[in-house]
Amino acid sequence: MAVFTPVSLQDLTPWISSFSLGSVKDIKGISSGIENSNFFVTTEKGEYVLTLFEKLTFDELPFYLNLMQHLARKGIKVPAPIPDKTGNILHSLCGKPACLVTKLEGDWQPQPEPVHCAEVGDMMAKMHLAGKDYPFEQPNLRGIEWWKQTVPLVLAYLPVEASLMLQNEMRFQEEFAATRLYWKLFRGPIHADLFRNNVMFTGNRLSGFFDFYFAGCDTWLFDVAVALNDWCVDLESGELDQIRVRAFLDAYHAVRPFTLDECAAWNAILRGAALRFWISRLYDYYLPRDAEMLIPHDPGHFERILRLRIAQPAPELFL
Repeated sequence: MAVFTPVSLQDLTPWISSFSLGSVKDIKGISSGIENSNFFVTTEKGEYVLTLFEKLTFDELPFYLNLMQHLARKGIKVPAPIPDKTGNILHSLCGKPACLVTKLEGDWQPQPEPVHCAEVGDMMAKMHLAGKDYPFEQPNLRGIEWWKQTVPLVLAYLPVEASLMLQNEMRFQEEFAATRLYWKLFRGPIHADLFRNNVMFTGNRLSGFFDFYFAGCDTWLFDVAVALNDWCVDLESGELDQIRVRAFLDAYHAVRPFTLDECAAWNAILRGAALRFWISRLYDYYLPRDAEMLIPHDPGHFERILRLRIAQPAPELFL
């Protein structure tokens, strides 16, 4: 992620001594993203990823780190937090909360094909089922309550038409969130940010999901919608690629079948997933934080996607 807090070898060397990883050989900042400071760290024992958390607090972080540990122990391909010599997985470095996790093999897939979408759908369903018995609760911190707080901050930057669409969609989503149907949907821990650049592949085989620091308890269907709006779209137009859509949804459904309630809620949830990222990109674009390496994403991309999801019927969850 963007480097907000620099870390030098001199900073890292005494800190790493609390782990059984040998001495540090190299540290390199990771430039993509907008939330945390991330680094590749090489020690005598191997390669790892170091994260310094810029927004999340010591009180909030156990939910995320323990979730990753829980999923890893159940065979889900995620980075596993590295405990220090006393067994702790949450630490402090340069005045910020910090953790060290295993580094996944491979690379992300910028131009996914149906085979990649099927791999992601399959693993997402397995992840949802594996998280059913996760004992900790934390709401999705970028859920509808955050939308309500953030929309007033960005409205003044928008032209009239976009401002009206944003306000109208917020009303639609607030009304939907108050329905009985919404509260009947299956829920549990979700990734909530499973874009292409948060999944690693070696060839066509998925090697892991990472960056769980937007995770929270929400509807499983919202997780599906977030992923579909990235993995299965044409990036220029925002249009859904129906072949990739079917590969993703069919692979998920084969592991964890969708319900009739989820089918009824699907259009609203798909719109909500587009709205969530339009709002966050507007916020990051117009109200940015300083960072050593930070390129905000174009908010127009998810404005286009939301317009399409409002105008067009949602794809069938299962055939």
